[in-house]
Amino acid sequence: MKLGVFSVSMPEYDLQETVDILKKIGYDGVEWRVQTIPEKKPENVVYETRYWSWNRSTVDIATIEETAGSIRKMCDDAGLEIFGFTTYLRPDQTEALKPVLRAAQSAGVRRVRVFTPSFTYAEDQESYPELVKKTRKNIGTIEQLAKEHGVKVVFEIHHDNIFSSASAAIRLLEGFDPQYIGIIVDPGNMVYEGFENYRKVFQILGSYVDHVHIKNAKMAPGERDELGAVKWERIWAPLKEGTADLKQFMHELKQTGYDGTISVEDFNNEMPTLEKLQYCYDYIHELWEKA
Repeated sequence: MKLGVFSVSMPEYDLQETVDILKKIGYDGVEWRVQTIPEKKPENVVYETRYWSWNRSTVDIATIEETAGSIRKMCDDAGLEIFGFTTYLRPDQTEALKPVLRAAQSAGVRRVRVFTPSFTYAEDQESYPELVKKTRKNIGTIEQLAKEHGVKVVFEIHHDNIFSSASAAIRLLEGFDPQYIGIIVDPGNMVYEGFENYRKVFQILGSYVDHVHIKNAKMAPGERDELGAVKWERIWAPLKEGTADLKQFMHELKQTGYDGTISVEDFNNEMPTLEKLQYCYDYIHELWEKA
């Protein structure tokens, strides 16, 4: 097992600072957040949402082809593996994806994440069967691009989209080549939507499992609705405090023979970033050792 950090978890630090911190703690690698970077810091950045609204540990998607080489050298000099370029692009954004694939190819990065379409209770929400049909067509195009660039494109199991469980994921990806199309499994996301017995998860997904994100979450009682029923709120939690049984998850993952990469993606706001990174490093290694 190689343990790294998805840089979205380190919003206060720039790229070089991120690399220096991970090297000092002892992490094996870094998974880079790839997104558009605002020209200046937005006003009124909320502490809890700083991961997405003002994240300095981000590779600018607009210049990734030009900077990929220097980013690779920065990581090589620190002895860190680049686990992947993790974008927020959707499957129909193939033109925007091409520069990222070229950058990954030139820098020797083997994995690029693409998001899948959201699925919520919005009134104008497209039907689930139609979204699956369209997405599979787009993934066919992405698979060909991945082959051309020698890069693997992965999709993350994530709440509030059409890829929220192992069963939903296999419906979308079955039939595609797992050499070029894969899955990121995330037990924290599945707290909110998509939980299935972890052993079943890995048996369903099989060779499509390519990477793992580790975080935890829980549901907490909030206000009541107009009928008096409790409305439950989503809360990101420290690894030892959430609903996901990470001990069982790690056991089932290890039983599959998995010996790949794992990234910390921790959005809890109960401890400072540096303390959180050390906490995650120690606990995940302990979980893996005892799994």
